[in-house]
Amino acid sequence: MDINQLTDDQMDALQEISNIGMGHAATALSQLIARTVSLNVPRLRVLDLVTVPQALGGAEQLVFGIYLRILGDARGNILLIFPQESACQLVGKLLMKETPAAPLDELEASTLKEVGNILASAFLNALGRVLKMTLIPSIPLISHDMAGAVVDYLLVDLGMAGDSAVMIETDFQAENDPITGHFFLIPDPASLGLILDSIGV
Repeated sequence: MDINQLTDDQMDALQEISNIGMGHAATALSQLIARTVSLNVPRLRVLDLVTVPQALGGAEQLVFGIYLRILGDARGNILLIFPQESACQLVGKLLMKETPAAPLDELEASTLKEVGNILASAFLNALGRVLKMTLIPSIPLISHDMAGAVVDYLLVDLGMAGDSAVMIETDFQAENDPITGHFFLIPDPASLGLILDSIGV
């Protein structure tokens, strides 16, 4: 299925199940840092992967990217992007210490990867229940660089240059400390058709 040919009804259906998945991800983050986490309504749109850095605030913005493959009954990819400041704040809260400075050390980077794993798992578990599918995240990979370089490394080098992605953009906020993350869902075209069939669209 061509992502660029999705109808309004199909986009609405994807938006609805994405809301469910991101709600579960926000709950998981709240449990991780033992604070209430509010979640803005996710915004879903289709965009070319080459324009992703612009959606993140510019190709030169320093970010952490966490990439996971979706395995199981449907295939695809998940990319979590955290602006550098947000990532460092999140790691500091999880490790209960002063906000670290980038680059992160081994423990700090491992902590951020685990955040990606937990958020992706919560998202996929919720989707799996709705879709009656088994959806499993792969081991996460992490990269720290300018947004343009991170996207190039995680997407272009993986052979997805020129394709489009379904982007789910969400802002998390934990007790007056903004932690902003960008969540990209990139389903394989064949799997996108399976997902829409499963929800009856």
